[in-house]
Amino acid sequence: MDKIKILWADDEIDLLKPQMMFLEQKGYEVITVTNGHDALEECEESNDIDVVFLDESMPGLTGLETLAKIKVNNPNLPVVMITKNAAENVMEEAIGQQISDYLIKPVNPNQILLTLKRLIDNKRLVRERTTSDYQQDFRQILLEINSGLNYEEWADIYKKIIAWEIKLDQSSTTEMGDILSMQKTTANSEFSKFVERNYEDWINEKTEAPVMSHNLMRRKIFPEMKDDVPTIMLLLDNLRYDQWRTIEPIFTEIMRIESEETFYSILPTSTQYSRNSIFAGAMPGEIAKRFPKKWRNDNEDGGKNMYEHDFLADQVERTFRKKIKFDYVKITNIAAGNKLQDNIQNYLNNDLTVIVYNFIDMLSHARTEMEVLKELAGDETAYRSLTKSWFLHSALWGAFQKIAGKDFQLIVTTDHGTIRVKTPSRVVGDRETTTNLRYKVGRNLQFEKKDVLSFRDPHKAGLPRPNVSSTFIFAKDDRFFLYPNRYNHFNNYYKNTFQHGGISLEEIICPIIKMRSKSSS
Repeated sequence: MDKIKILWADDEIDLLKPQMMFLEQKGYEVITVTNGHDALEECEESNDIDVVFLDESMPGLTGLETLAKIKVNNPNLPVVMITKNAAENVMEEAIGQQISDYLIKPVNPNQILLTLKRLIDNKRLVRERTTSDYQQDFRQILLEINSGLNYEEWADIYKKIIAWEIKLDQSSTTEMGDILSMQKTTANSEFSKFVERNYEDWINEKTEAPVMSHNLMRRKIFPEMKDDVPTIMLLLDNLRYDQWRTIEPIFTEIMRIESEETFYSILPTSTQYSRNSIFAGAMPGEIAKRFPKKWRNDNEDGGKNMYEHDFLADQVERTFRKKIKFDYVKITNIAAGNKLQDNIQNYLNNDLTVIVYNFIDMLSHARTEMEVLKELAGDETAYRSLTKSWFLHSALWGAFQKIAGKDFQLIVTTDHGTIRVKTPSRVVGDRETTTNLRYKVGRNLQFEKKDVLSFRDPHKAGLPRPNVSSTFIFAKDDRFFLYPNRYNHFNNYYKNTFQHGGISLEEIICPIIKMRSKSSS
């Protein structure tokens, strides 16, 4: 590895020989100059200087003047200012010009070493430590994945994998990232088997089950409501747990997190089924029976989520003995988002306000269709980054900033997540078969049995039966369904896009976070 190269500019450089010898013994290369002009010349002539130590009080061109000129051509070059005293005005000006650190004379060799470690070696040290820690945890995660986990333990494993994914992102540890990706694939394979073994019993209440879409409001939202504090439930469509972790620090600028839990989305993990189920407080099969004019099967014309307000109103009326003042707000475009920002304060007069924000769902679908978004969100890391960027500049965040000083309770959740699909699976069906890539419903379906969880009797999965011979199938792991005709074309088109509807940790295990505004403390 090449030596770290330091440029040190000080008019009393001869007095710093002990420091130079110390650095050279530690393996650093030090170039010395006695004035600002020579420092600038070195910076211009050499493109491999890693850090500059700059005396603030040199005659001629001062340290601050030299700093300003260095930053014009080398804005990212770390500069450490060395001063005889920490005069406030000098430090403010130096910091304003983006110094990386400052030291006060006489300079202690160990102080220099610590500064260098922080500026130059920090990323390497973090990367090495992160790699070492993950290597130690890898075996433990693998043992847990294969140890017969229950639904709570699967949620914990998923959180642990995501935590490592984000840590490895931050430390730019590519090799370990590849290993973690393979471990997540293994986890998804085992999780799919776990869901396959238990799903029917969960839905039919034959065994202990996780909180799921159809009892989410009853178990996790309604009990949290308070008479003296308005509750806002924010449902971000398609929000994965890792995306939540990405925007969490933004929320905590104005909110205090009181609890962070998870629930399991029902199958199919799609808006039509999971979100209707959340607001109706019932499985889709029951919704279809109770509201025959308001439920649309996949093969029927019309919007599939047109009656969420009606379903919610019915569930509220069935749950509460007293009158509850509530609002349901759905944001599907910029104009609606701006309207939310304008009216957000009015919603604090409600007992409960439900806000459905559709941006992330639109993002995942647009990414499939638009080449530019495929580039911007090429993988999970980029997808998280794009989600954070959107949220920071969204009307939604603007709305919450507007009520930051008010006392309210916020519950953030979703209806389901998405997974980046990689493995095609052949399916044959008739014209009535649905087009979704992660689940299908139709008659006479032919499919690879090992790739799917199937229900030939949809009622056993709490689902409606569009036709007498209708079968539902759900893709496991990272598979996506393709018809034999133009197979290669559509494989190339859809591979590595984010889809939902099937069985994976990312789609099924959903965050539910309870927060309180900091003004309440």
